[in-house]
Amino acid sequence: MTDDVIHREVEDFLFMEAELLDAWKLEEWFALFTPDGRYLVPAGDLPEDSSPEASLFYIADDAVLLHERVKRLYKRNAHAEWPHSKTRHFVSNVRIVPAAVKGEIEVRCAFLTHRHRAGVNDTFVGSTRYRLVRDHGGLRIREKRCKLDHDNLHEQGRISILL
Repeated sequence: MTDDVIHREVEDFLFMEAELLDAWKLEEWFALFTPDGRYLVPAGDLPEDSSPEASLFYIADDAVLLHERVKRLYKRNAHAEWPHSKTRHFVSNVRIVPAAVKGEIEVRCAFLTHRHRAGVNDTFVGSTRYRLVRDHGGLRIREKRCKLDHDNLHEQGRISILL
């Protein structure tokens, strides 16, 4: 495959992921992760290579915790998200960079997520680093790390959606 073909495949994958999140197809979104997949949202002031074992993260889910989060978001007693927020995920500035681990595709991109719920609009802005792998011919997420550009979550209060 040429670099252009790989880049287009990665972009299509990220755009499809955003569509699944906006449509609240969370089980399908979760299926994009590998069995050892992780979903991480570190505090905004942490260095890029920070670890959830040594630093405070807003979200540090392995596959088990992430699946529990997805199941919880579907329940009516998940008051922070019932009724579900309306979201719009934007992905841009997609770059494939040399991966630190053989067999992985490391991707960096910018994100903008708008959320509307109960008359309130929130905006989350930041960058995402993906560690992708090929599995049965398609791409899957081994790690998704969303780094917010916010100093704090004072305006939003909390992260109750998936970025």
